[in-house]
Amino acid sequence: MPTAFAAAEIDLDALVDLDTHPIHEVGSTVRSALVAEARAQMGTSGCFRFPGFVRAEAVERMRAEAAGLHDATFWSQMDHNPYFSEDDESWPAGHPRRTFQHRRSGFINSDILTTDSVLRQLYDCDVLLHFVWECLGTPQPIYRWADPLGRNPYGVMEPGHELPWHFDGNEFTVSVLVQRADAGGVFEYVPNIRRPDAENFEHVAHVLAGGRDGVRQLDLVPGDLQLFAGRFSMHRVTEVEGATTRYIGLPTYVHDPYRMNRPYHSTSIYGRATPQHIERERLLVDGLVD
Repeated sequence: MPTAFAAAEIDLDALVDLDTHPIHEVGSTVRSALVAEARAQMGTSGCFRFPGFVRAEAVERMRAEAAGLHDATFWSQMDHNPYFSEDDESWPAGHPRRTFQHRRSGFINSDILTTDSVLRQLYDCDVLLHFVWECLGTPQPIYRWADPLGRNPYGVMEPGHELPWHFDGNEFTVSVLVQRADAGGVFEYVPNIRRPDAENFEHVAHVLAGGRDGVRQLDLVPGDLQLFAGRFSMHRVTEVEGATTRYIGLPTYVHDPYRMNRPYHSTSIYGRATPQHIERERLLVDGLVD
């Protein structure tokens, strides 16, 4: 029995511009060139963009879905440090673990997306998963994330909202901008600012204090597909300006399909934690503080 989103049941050409991005043609010269370019940039900057990846009609369906579910958005207005951890007075004042910035944004959680959701179809498509894995160039396979709330949500930012500097709880994020803000809402990141064996608190503190050393910008356009290694590259979205809500689809992949966000992180960002979050908090992750 095929799954609800088996490759044979997805009209991938209706969702993805396969003429420009032939992700289904394994071994083609165009696909091989896309993979090679993405790998090179992911290796140096932890970020790569495929312009116009999702067809305009599919983007419009995603926009309509996000707008239709807008009232179900969990709004997170809180102060948090880059690690989404609680204040720890064992660290000195001014340390990154004790530096809190105000977050104003929201998520339409993955578990409320409709069964005909374009975002769900893209996320559950093995053709896309395999293409993303090749572009990342990692020796370990990637999997769809077990986290039921954060695996493929819509990020929502209304005018006046901003997403301060932070690290993700997962290794890689794939994003598709669905609706652009009138102004602002620009993605900024510091490539590979930390490693599993080196938190690099000094550089993190520099950026949190307003320093621009190593900061890059990527002003996405609706339909762009972005690959990003958000667990190791600190990033933010600048304040949204104007009158238009910013929507972005966030299909997320990991090396460990069993791991989830920690309960405090999940409750802070998605509004709740499931029993599975609590159970899996006891697992050793990768040694990083979040």
